[in-house]
Amino acid sequence: MAYWLVKSEPNTYGWDQFQKDGKTVWDGVRNYAARLHLKAMKKDDEVLFYHSNEGLEIVGIAKVIKEHYQDPTTDDDAWVAVDLKPVKKLKKPVSLPQIKKEKRLADMALIRLGRLSVQPVKDSEWKIIMEMAGEK
Repeated sequence: MAYWLVKSEPNTYGWDQFQKDGKTVWDGVRNYAARLHLKAMKKDDEVLFYHSNEGLEIVGIAKVIKEHYQDPTTDDDAWVAVDLKPVKKLKKPVSLPQIKKEKRLADMALIRLGRLSVQPVKDSEWKIIMEMAGEK
């Protein structure tokens, strides 16, 4: 199993709405690197849900329930989407400043590639985030 992080602005599509919906199509991604990550996602991979722009924190855990397919928001078959479902809200959100202070996370894509909307998370990074969120 692999781990990932996806970003969404809470005023556009936040965790609470995601939980209410019960699942979502993760579409509209128009970045080549992010597309590669979407294509690499496998069913049952776990995903950190990050509130960007406002909040700047990891707030929940999602799961991939459908692997990549043609993005329904475009006719260009170069772009893909995946389906995600919420698993749980974190006990304690993990903020970007907390992540930046944690030396063991210095190489995390969230720090190095801040604008990338879909990114891989290493096993070791996942464990540290879970500790910080009180999810041990």
